[in-house]
Amino acid sequence: MEETRMIKVTVEGKECSYPRGTAYRAIAADFQDQFPCDILLVNRDGKLCELHKVLDRECSLRMVTAQDRPGFQTYERSAVFLMLKGFYDVVGRENVERISVEYSLSNALFILAKGNFTLDQALLDRVEERMRELSAKALPIEKRTLNTDDAIDLFRKTRLVHKAQLLSFRINSHVNVYSLDGFVDYFYGYMVPDTSYIKCLGLELFENGFIIRLPTQKDPSHLGDFNPSRKVFRELYNSTLRAEALNVSNVAELNTTISRGGATPLILAHEAMMEKKIGDIAAEIASRKEVRFVMIAGPSSSGKTTFSHRLSTQLRACGLRPYPIATDNYFVNRDKTPRDENGNYDFEGLGAMDVEQFNEDCVRLLKGETVEIPTYNFKKGQREYNGNFLTLGEGDVLVIEGIHCLNDEFTRSLPKESKYKIYISCLTTLNIDDHNRIPTTDARLLRRIERDARTRGYSAQATIKMWPSVRRGEENNIFPFQD
Repeated sequence: MEETRMIKVTVEGKECSYPRGTAYRAIAADFQDQFPCDILLVNRDGKLCELHKVLDRECSLRMVTAQDRPGFQTYERSAVFLMLKGFYDVVGRENVERISVEYSLSNALFILAKGNFTLDQALLDRVEERMRELSAKALPIEKRTLNTDDAIDLFRKTRLVHKAQLLSFRINSHVNVYSLDGFVDYFYGYMVPDTSYIKCLGLELFENGFIIRLPTQKDPSHLGDFNPSRKVFRELYNSTLRAEALNVSNVAELNTTISRGGATPLILAHEAMMEKKIGDIAAEIASRKEVRFVMIAGPSSSGKTTFSHRLSTQLRACGLRPYPIATDNYFVNRDKTPRDENGNYDFEGLGAMDVEQFNEDCVRLLKGETVEIPTYNFKKGQREYNGNFLTLGEGDVLVIEGIHCLNDEFTRSLPKESKYKIYISCLTTLNIDDHNRIPTTDARLLRRIERDARTRGYSAQATIKMWPSVRRGEENNIFPFQD
């Protein structure tokens, strides 16, 4: 019998040898005691691999846990799969019309469930109990490849109609599906190898649906606090209802609409809805004669600048004269920019802004004085004055946008009645299908990469490297003020 060939592999910087065909799960077990939480994936030479994959060549491996973003996404995805299995087990497949994972809310996912059952906490307790039973059994989560046509037939028979609809547009002839104790589903992304990895979760009623509570990436062994913004939820939910009314609640429905020639009417309908909303805001501002400063805030790359221009157009239609100002022009010079705990520039904190100069200029404008508005040169890292003078007359309003605009400390010298505050964010309500959502932060990162390359001279790599700092800044400087 031929001797099993040993393969050299570098694991977390340590050189090892394992027999060809060794599952990555077995290798992960040898290094588990070096990590505070479960290893969920491996990074093989820069490519993520699930733990059921086997060693077939020399390589370098890095362990991935839920404290890493790809690992956390894997945990979330696997928890959703387990929840679906538990729900179908308790209620019965024939009684489920639709279960849709809508959006992320404060360390939880909001889920809508329709069917022949009463959604109450007692039912959710039974589903959670079933989930924990399945977790205790360490049932395998298996991945297999199906012919796309066979997968479409399977999902039609199991009443997962949006998945079948989505796959009908798929070009590839095969598709990977996951199965758990007879329950089959289609997911974008990786899974844990079995149900025992999914330990930290909870189900609770919320509004007209329920939430599955999850741990935080920082502490994967404990549930994160659930303190959602009710205003943000209402806006998300109303947007979901509008999307359903237009038959585009997910990418599957969107593809169908486009394939039937409905793309232009759909775009026009959404533009009309947005324009009406902006027009209503402008009318309300115009009715408040004391308002002189329209303050627009939102997380990075959420559309603040575009929105401010469209709002300015509507304000003109209401008889006002708007003047846009970007608070980015009030950054301190680069040599005075504070640094974070890692020694990197902290552009997101209030300390990166010349708060005193901003307030001084705004107070002078409020008094009717003429002020020279600066322009920030991001490539040089310096504030410049290029003769942009401004005087506020009657009917003039400043439309100011920036991440700190909802923070009263940033506009501490301005009377409260002179400020009208708006929060904007490109929250993603269009999901791929009922069980695969698109994180809002991913959309914003793509937008920021494009913006930084076009206007600030940053490479995509530089923007991605900066993104964790941006996200921390949002958590500290924007989200606490959004309500």
